[in-house]
Amino acid sequence: METPGRAGGSRAGSMEEPGGAERRWLRAARAFVCETLCPAGPGGGGAEQLADSVLRCLRSTWGGRSGELPLGYSFISISDLQCQQLTPCCSHMTWSTSDFKKWAHQGEVILPKQSVLPRTHLILIGYLMDGRRQEGKEKLMDGNLYVQDSTGSIPCELLHFESEWLELLFLFPSWAYIPQTSQGSAGYVEILADPVPVDPRPERVVDTIPIFYPATAAQLLSTSCFKLICWSLVPDHLARFFLFFITVSCFRIPVVPCQKRAKLNVAGELARLSTLLCIHHKTFFFLFLKCFTSAACVPVLVQKPPQLAWHHMLQLGHGYVLTALCMSGLKASGHKVFVTSFSSCLLPYCAEQVKEQPLEVAWRGGPIQPVSPEATVQLPLELTDEKLPVPAKESKILSYMGIITRVLNAKAGLYELDNKICLCLAYQQLLNSARGLRPGACVELRDVHLLQKPLASFPFVVVLGACLHSIVLLKGFSRLSTFHQPVASSGNLYMQLLFQYNLGLPLYLWLVSLLEMLEQRFCCFVGRRRLFIRSVPQGPGVAEKFLVPILNAVVPSKARVRDVHREILAEMHHCPLQQYQPLEPPCQAPPLSLLRSVAEQRSKEAFNPSQLLSPLEAQHMGTQELNRRLAWSYDTFSAESFQPRMVLLGVLRASCSSGSLQLRDKSASIPCVISRRDGSPFADTALLGSLLQVETYQLVVERFLQSDFPSWEQLRTLEHVRGRETRLYVQFCFEDVQILHTPEVQVQEGPTSSDSPSLGKKDVCSSKVELGSPEAKLPKLEGTSPGADSEEGCDRGQSSARGTSCMSRLFLVTQKEGLMSRNYLPAAEGDGEGQELQLSFQATILWMDKPQLWGHPRETGNLPELEQTNHQREDSEAQQRVLLLLFMGRSLRWFPFLHPGGLYRLIVPQCLDFGVFERPCLSPLQGRLLNQLGCPSCLIVSATWHLQHETWISCLAQPQVTSGSERAEMGQKVFSIPELLSNSFTGSLVSFSGEIVERTLCASPGNEKLSAPCSTRRQKGTLLPWDHSVKLSVSAAPGSPVVLDVYIAVAYLQHLWGLLPGAKILFQNLQRKISRFHNVYCTYIASSCISILALPPTCLLLSSNPAGIASKSPAAMSPSLVFLSNLLLQPHSLSQSQILCHLSCVLALSLQWICSVCSSVFREGRCSRHSPPCPSHTGVSQASAKILVEDGTGEALVLCKNQQVAAVLGLSPVEWKAVQSNVQRRGSIFIQHGGASARLGCVEEPQDLVTCYLKSLCRSRAICRPILLAFSLDRKSSKIPQPDSLQPRRFLCGEMEFVSRVGARLSLTCLNIQEADPKVLCGLSSKRIKTSIGHSA
Repeated sequence: METPGRAGGSRAGSMEEPGGAERRWLRAARAFVCETLCPAGPGGGGAEQLADSVLRCLRSTWGGRSGELPLGYSFISISDLQCQQLTPCCSHMTWSTSDFKKWAHQGEVILPKQSVLPRTHLILIGYLMDGRRQEGKEKLMDGNLYVQDSTGSIPCELLHFESEWLELLFLFPSWAYIPQTSQGSAGYVEILADPVPVDPRPERVVDTIPIFYPATAAQLLSTSCFKLICWSLVPDHLARFFLFFITVSCFRIPVVPCQKRAKLNVAGELARLSTLLCIHHKTFFFLFLKCFTSAACVPVLVQKPPQLAWHHMLQLGHGYVLTALCMSGLKASGHKVFVTSFSSCLLPYCAEQVKEQPLEVAWRGGPIQPVSPEATVQLPLELTDEKLPVPAKESKILSYMGIITRVLNAKAGLYELDNKICLCLAYQQLLNSARGLRPGACVELRDVHLLQKPLASFPFVVVLGACLHSIVLLKGFSRLSTFHQPVASSGNLYMQLLFQYNLGLPLYLWLVSLLEMLEQRFCCFVGRRRLFIRSVPQGPGVAEKFLVPILNAVVPSKARVRDVHREILAEMHHCPLQQYQPLEPPCQAPPLSLLRSVAEQRSKEAFNPSQLLSPLEAQHMGTQELNRRLAWSYDTFSAESFQPRMVLLGVLRASCSSGSLQLRDKSASIPCVISRRDGSPFADTALLGSLLQVETYQLVVERFLQSDFPSWEQLRTLEHVRGRETRLYVQFCFEDVQILHTPEVQVQEGPTSSDSPSLGKKDVCSSKVELGSPEAKLPKLEGTSPGADSEEGCDRGQSSARGTSCMSRLFLVTQKEGLMSRNYLPAAEGDGEGQELQLSFQATILWMDKPQLWGHPRETGNLPELEQTNHQREDSEAQQRVLLLLFMGRSLRWFPFLHPGGLYRLIVPQCLDFGVFERPCLSPLQGRLLNQLGCPSCLIVSATWHLQHETWISCLAQPQVTSGSERAEMGQKVFSIPELLSNSFTGSLVSFSGEIVERTLCASPGNEKLSAPCSTRRQKGTLLPWDHSVKLSVSAAPGSPVVLDVYIAVAYLQHLWGLLPGAKILFQNLQRKISRFHNVYCTYIASSCISILALPPTCLLLSSNPAGIASKSPAAMSPSLVFLSNLLLQPHSLSQSQILCHLSCVLALSLQWICSVCSSVFREGRCSRHSPPCPSHTGVSQASAKILVEDGTGEALVLCKNQQVAAVLGLSPVEWKAVQSNVQRRGSIFIQHGGASARLGCVEEPQDLVTCYLKSLCRSRAICRPILLAFSLDRKSSKIPQPDSLQPRRFLCGEMEFVSRVGARLSLTCLNIQEADPKVLCGLSSKRIKTSIGHSA
C-alpha cells in the first residue's frame, strides 16, 4: 500500500532518539508556531503548548496511528505565500501520488488545453476569521472569510463552513493558492477539503427553543406594528460605486421603533438566499425561510457585521433556526421583513430541540387580527411577470449546473459555461471579487434568466443572466492552473454605467463590446489604462466621454430606475432581465483596419463601370477616351452609409513618410483631411496625439483602374479590367470633432530671457473651440524619442550642461511649396552625384523675433509680443531675416500644419546655442552664389525639432505687423478667378481659390507633359499613366459660370488629397498660361501647393458622378440668361451660360460611324482601314450639326454633338435610333445647307433616301422654333470676333432688299437644348425693347 506524501515519518512512542533531520524539522516547526501563530490567536495558552498542539494535529493528520511527521513538507506563513508564490499551486498533505494524478486527470478532461495546478509541499496553518485587521481600526467585517496569522491575512473560499469554525486555529490539509493576474497583487486560498482544528471546540449544548414557523410568522408580519427601515436616496457622487438607483429606498440603520416588542425565533427550511449586497457602505443579505409543510415563506434581513459570515454557512434546502428576530418594515414600499438583532443566532434545525409557540405569545399588547390568505407571502413555484406596454420577448427562468470554461470579461461579469453558454453576473455585486470563478470551476445556477440571441453581433446564442433574485452557488473548485481575475465594484466603469442607466442585457452586452474595443485599440496610445477605463474623481475618462452621450440618447430618463424591493422581496418578480428586446446597436466603432476593409469591399461590390459615365456620352466615346474616363473614380461613404451608424475614432498623428495627417489605432491608420468652417487652413499642432471622435465625415475610396473596354456596350462585363488599386482617406471638419483625450501638458512659464512683453490679438480671431491652451502643448509625434539626433543644430561642447533646455524662435510663413521628390542634400552628406531623389518640401519664412532660451520644451510660453520694428531699419537688415526652411525625412510630418500667413514657433530641444538658427546647410560657394542671386539662405529642419502653431498674421494687431511681413503678404496675394481670366492680367505665378466643378483625366498637351524621371513614372498606389494630367474645372463660386481650368500632372497626385467635385481649394503658386486659342489656364508646378478650405457638401458629394462630375445644384442648373450682344463685351469672364433664342436653320449635319480603336470609318460591322488592317469589330456613332440662332441682339453659330443633334432635329429616341441604324450601313452621311463656313464634309447624293429625309428635315419649318440653349464659348482665336468688327449683311423683306453692317457671328458649343414657349420669347423681346427705350430716354 502506497503511503501518503513523499517523505517518511517517525513514531511518537519510539525509544530511539529522533534523527538529525527530524530534530531540525521540529525546531523549525516550533519556531514557526512561535513567530506566526502565537500573537494572532484569540485564545490563551503559551507558545510551547500551542506548538505541541500543532505537532499533535500534524501527526494525527499525516501519519494517523503511526504518528509520523511530514518531514518532506515545510511551513509557510501568509505573508510569504502572498509575496513569494507568484503562480497558482496546490498542496495535498493526505494524498498519495496516485490520488493526485487521478484528481489532476479529471481536471485535464474538462479543459484539455489547460494545465492542472502544480503540487507543492507546503503546510498552511492559520485562524479562520470573518474579517481582516486594519491598522489602528476595528476589524473590518465585509462578509468574506480570511485565513490569518501574525504576518497577515488572506481571503479564502470554502465549499462547506460551520459557525463553530470562526476564530479557531486550523490545519488545512488540501488547499490551493490562486494569485491575481496583475503583478504585485495578492491572491486568495481555495480550501479544497474541510480544515482540521488544532484544538477542537467542545460541542455546544442547546436547550429547547420556542419558535414560530413561517406560516405563523407571516401573519405576525401582516398584523404587527413594525419598525421602519428608511432607505434614502443615494447621492450622485457615489454613482461610481456599485449602487442601485432607486426612487424610494436604500438601506440604512434602523430608526426608532413604534413601541417595545418581543424578539421572535423563527424556524424553517432555507428556500432562497440572496447575494451579499453593499449599498451606501452597508453590507447585507436576505434569506427566505419556508415552512416545512406549506409554501408560506418569510424574508429575513441580515445586516449586522458579525452575522455576515452566515452567508457562507447557509445551504439551500437545510433547516435553520434564527433567534432574536425583530419585525420591521421598509418605508414607502410596504414590504415587511424580519431583521436580525445583535443577539441573534443561527442554529441548525432539530425537531427535538424546538417547540412551536402560539400567536398570542408574540404580541401581548392587543388581540391578533385574522390574516387573509392573500396577505401571506407565498414563495411562487413559477415566477410570473407583469406585462409591459412595450412588446418585448419574455425571458425564461430556469436552473442550470455547468463548468466555467472561459472568463470572457471578468470586469463585466461575463463567463462561458460548457463552451456554449454565456453567463452574465453583472446584475449581482460579487462582493467576494468573483473568487473561485475560474475556468474549470463548477457552478449551480438557480432562478436565472435565459435570453436567446439578445444581440445580433454577440457570439453566443444563449445567455444566462443572474438578477438579485437568482442564486449562484460554487459547487466545485477548479483544478486548473489559472490566475484569478478579480471583479471590483469601485471604479468599475462597466458596473457604473450598468446601474446608472439600469441597462437591459442586450444594451449592456453592446456596451461591453464597445469598452473592450476601446481598450484594445487605444490603450497603447492613451498610456494610463486606469484613466482610460475607470471613472476617476478628477473627471470622466475616455470611455465615459464616448459612451455617456450615446446612453443619454438611447436610454429614457424614466427607465433609469431599478427597484431593489420588487426584485428581491416582491411576490410578483420584476427585474431588468425579465423582458428584453433584441437590440439594433445605435452605432459602431470598429478598428480602422476593419473599417478600411469594409469600405474597400463595399466599393468593390458597388463598382459598375456603366454607372460611372452617362450612357448618352459613353456610347459616342472611342476606346481610348472611354478607358481614360474610367481610369480614376471614387466612392464616398458617410456615417449613415453603414448599419449601424459608423463612428470614427482615432489618434491624430502626422506621417513622416507621406507628409499627411492620419487617424491611427492599434490595428491600422487612415489618412485624413481636416478643414475648418471659417475657411482657414487647419494648423493646430496641439492636437497631435489626441484621441478624436468624429461622427460627421466623408470616407473616400479612390479607384485607379487599368482597362481595355472596346466600347460602352461591354461596360457591364468586368473581364476587360486589367488592374485595380484603391486609395482610402477620410475628410471632416474640425468643428465636428469631439476630443476624448489630449496629451498631458505642463504649466507654462515665461522664458528665461526678458524683453518679451505680451502680444495683443484681435478678438475676432479667438478660437471657438476650447482645448485647454492648445498652443501651450507639446505635440506627441510619430517616431520621435527624446535625445535622438540631438547633435543636429546644437552645440556639442555644451551637451553636458544642456539638460532639458531648449531654444525657440518665432517665424512667419510667407510661402510653402508642395511635396515632391527633390535632389538637394546638405553639403556634408555628399556631393550630389548618384544621390536618389528624396521626398521633401521647403518653405520661405520670416523671423519675427530673436532666439529665446527655455528651461524645457514643454515650458515654451504663450506667444510673446513681436519686437518693435524700427521704421528706420535698412532693407539689407530686413533681407537677412528671410530664410528658406528645408524639410525632409522625419520632419515631413509638419507639412500639413505649415500654411502661408501662419505664425509658428520653431523649438530645438536640448540646446543652449543661440546661433543654432543661423547655421547654413550649404557650402560657402553655394551660399555666395545664392547671395549674389538674391536668394535667401537655407536651414534644414532636424528630425527632433518641433513646430508649434501660435496664431495667424491676420489676427495680430496692426502695429505689430512688421514691414517685412507686409511685403510677404503682398507677395502672397490671392486673386479672384475673374481677375486671372482678364486680358489685362500679366502675372505668372498666381494664387487663387475656387470650387471644383469637374474633375477629368486627360492626356497632357504636348507642351505641358511632365518630364518626370523614370523613378516617378509609376506612382505608388496609382495605375494612372504618368504622362497624363488631371483637369480640374474650378469656379469662382458655387453656380458661377466663370470657370478656370487647372492641369495637374499625374506625378504630383500621390501627395494631393481631397480633390473632389464640390471642394473649395486654395491654389498657391500655380503657373498661369494662355493657349494658342487665347484660353487662360493654370498648371501645377514643383513650387505649387494646395490647401483644402472647405469640404464638399455631403448632399453634393454623395449625388455626384463617381467619375468626377459634381451634380448641379439648383443655382448651377439655372444659370442666368444673357444676350448674345453681351458675349462680345465680356467673352473671357463668362464661360458657361444660357440664352433664350430662335433656331433659324441647320447649316450642316454630319452622321457617321467610326472605329472605336483607330477612328476610321466603320461600315457594315467592320473597320474600313486596310493598311494595316484593324482587327476591331466595334463601332461608335458620332453626330454633329452646326445651327444658326439669334435672340434679337445678335447671331451665333452653335456646334451640337450626338444627342444634341437629335434634339435639334426634334427626333424621338426611337426615330433617332432608326436613323443611326441606317447610317451604319453606309458609314457616314454629310449634309450642307448654307455657306462655306458651315461645311462639315462632302455632300451626299440626293438619290439616297436617308439623305433626302434628313435634308428635308433640316429645311423644314418645324426646325425653326424657340429654344433654351445652354452653351459654352468656343475660344479658338479664329472664332472670337472683336467687338468693333462689323460686316455688311443683306436682308430681304418681301421684294425690298436692305444692306446693313452687323456684328460678326459668335461661335458657341452647345451644352443642352430645351424646348421653349414662343410666348416666353415674345415676352422677353418686348421687355428687352422697353429696357432699351428706357436707357435711350
